[in-house]
Amino acid sequence: MSNADTQVKFSNPAPLGLAGFALTTWLLSMINAGWFGGEAMNMVLAVALAYGGTAQMIAGVMELPRGNTFGATAFVSYGAFWWSFALFVLFLHDKVPAAFVGWYLFLWGMFTLYMWVGTWRAPRALQLIFLALWITFFLLAASEWSGMSTLHVAGGYVGLLTAVLAFYLSAAEVINEAHGRSVLPIGAPGVR
Repeated sequence: MSNADTQVKFSNPAPLGLAGFALTTWLLSMINAGWFGGEAMNMVLAVALAYGGTAQMIAGVMELPRGNTFGATAFVSYGAFWWSFALFVLFLHDKVPAAFVGWYLFLWGMFTLYMWVGTWRAPRALQLIFLALWITFFLLAASEWSGMSTLHVAGGYVGLLTAVLAFYLSAAEVINEAHGRSVLPIGAPGVR
């Protein structure tokens, strides 16, 4: 049997990574939007470590043999974001000035902004996730720098939109693959 006769099919790790991102983002964004107070943060931290962080890391590593640089970079990076967020809240929250937290969020926004540019040839659903996410990071950074709670709440609501979009794309990829056709549209890729 030749190598041409044996083809390895790698599963698509994106739905796993997107779901881990969406669920964790939704929980934190409910707090940021003011729906729940700080007493709910412990659940966010648990999910950030187990699902937002770890599941995204696994998805990112699974993207490597598929040759998907964008997917590997996105999932490993945002998995690391969730781990760093959990470690920050657990151990360092009261030891870091708000202005520096603003820079942390701003730099994640800059990373997300150039990743958004990387989605311009991807399906529209992915473009919208990254668009909403960089806006979320910049609103939260501006809130840390200015002390304006309205910006923090706005960041929470845009974060909720981000989570909905990520859940949708995760569901679409699972459902469309299971049915062998487009049941949930994800939008045509951009012009090449």
